[in-house]
Amino acid sequence: MKWQDRRRSSHVEDRRGQRVAGGSSRAGGDAGLIFALLARSSPRARVVIILAAFVAMFVFKVSPLALLGGGSGTPATVQEAPAPDDELAAFLATMKADNEDVWTRIFAARGQTYRPAELVIYSDRTPMPGGLADSRMGPFYLPANATVYIDPDFFQEMKSRFGAPGDFAQAYVVAHEIGHHVQHLLGSTDRVHEQRGRVSEEEYNRLSVRLELQADFLAGVFAHHADEMFSFLETGDIEEAMNCARAIGDDTLQRQAGRRVVPDSFTHGTSAQRSRWFMKGYRTGDMDAGDTFGIPYDQL
Repeated sequence: MKWQDRRRSSHVEDRRGQRVAGGSSRAGGDAGLIFALLARSSPRARVVIILAAFVAMFVFKVSPLALLGGGSGTPATVQEAPAPDDELAAFLATMKADNEDVWTRIFAARGQTYRPAELVIYSDRTPMPGGLADSRMGPFYLPANATVYIDPDFFQEMKSRFGAPGDFAQAYVVAHEIGHHVQHLLGSTDRVHEQRGRVSEEEYNRLSVRLELQADFLAGVFAHHADEMFSFLETGDIEEAMNCARAIGDDTLQRQAGRRVVPDSFTHGTSAQRSRWFMKGYRTGDMDAGDTFGIPYDQL
């Protein structure tokens, strides 16, 4: 795909090069931040830091981070090295800008205002509202702060583990997550999440499948309009996206894990469904053609 020489989004934060101090290992995290503070402090300040840490831990029975500015429940980060300014970061910032331009135009045509999501690029783990984003989660969108989190190592996993290489496969992943942001802006996400605990687990899984397939559809809508605006698609690009969609279908992932395929446990949809809804969005470019909630489940 052709992506160079276009604008890059300002709604991108590159946190690669940061180390999380805290998280699952509370003591280890506290120590990490304390040592970092000691290294940066004067001899007199070091004495104060050490005394404060010991008083916090052994007298008041609280985390030293509460006294040292890290808070009691939010993991802190320490910058180890500048985040790399590489081609991948440029690619992600460009894809983020393309999504902003496409959805701004689509929303405006519908008499609505598009508010861009944020994108955090990180490695391994990074703080987010309520805890830590972990690379093992894969890319995801967090409605609480309207932010997409991506560890770029996932793209290497797509290539080596899932057999889904290519820059447009990566663009599809970004567009899918931005699709979740579009759903959040339109209220679909909240309507689904409000059903948690009110319906059976099986029914909630089905609602989740509908939400995810609609995000695939919206990724296709993005591709349709982005190609009109930027002429960025090249031979094989759509197949890269289709290949990626098929590779991460629930049925395919369960088979790869050596497990029995259990449709009631699906949360994202089958490989066939995911690729079909992406293609429907790409071919039509029409948001109104993607009502995955308005048709019988067995016809998805």
